[in-house]
Amino acid sequence: MSITVNNPEALTFKHEGVGGISTRGGVITGWPDSLPALTQELIDSYDAEYQAHLDATAYADKRKAEYPEIGDQLDALWKDRQGDTADADAIAADIAAVKVKYPKG
Repeated sequence: MSITVNNPEALTFKHEGVGGISTRGGVITGWPDSLPALTQELIDSYDAEYQAHLDATAYADKRKAEYPEIGDQLDALWKDRQGDTADADAIAADIAAVKVKYPKG
């Protein structure tokens, strides 16, 4: 019986730095003896855990893509410290809008 994995990254996510794990076409072809006994149920739980991690952190990449450029943010902070709050207020509003659009899990 072949043990399959939907997302091979789930294996390295669960066992980071462990060598000897290999897959081919979604079928696990290498599994070190130092790891828990290989069963389909175990791998399905790894897949589910990894997917939950991806779902929980997906907001971060979406936010990063839409946040104002870091240079613009730093410039607005500098101007704010100099008494010109308009840019800082605008940047803060932009960031707040992105946070509302992509809330944490």
